[in-house]
Amino acid sequence: MSEEIVRVPINGTLDLHAFSPKDIIPLLDEYLHSCYEAGILEGKIIHGKGIGTQKRIVEETLGKNSLVIDFGSGEGNSGNWGVTKFSLKRHAR
Repeated sequence: MSEEIVRVPINGTLDLHAFSPKDIIPLLDEYLHSCYEAGILEGKIIHGKGIGTQKRIVEETLGKNSLVIDFGSGEGNSGNWGVTKFSLKRHAR
């Protein structure tokens, strides 16, 4: 069985519903780097509510990524705890 390549738009919103938890860490690290390179310094990760497995993976990954300066759950109209918002550091000039 061959693995299908999934193209993810770099627009500040990453929806993880189509991905397995084992794929999240490398995907999220690459996505954050791509956002940083594109100058997208704020965004959100949609992981859903479920039992919290993907949320924990997302938070641990964001906490370890050197580009991330802040992250937290979405507000009432932006997904609540089914979404994690992030902010990336500014480019050095």
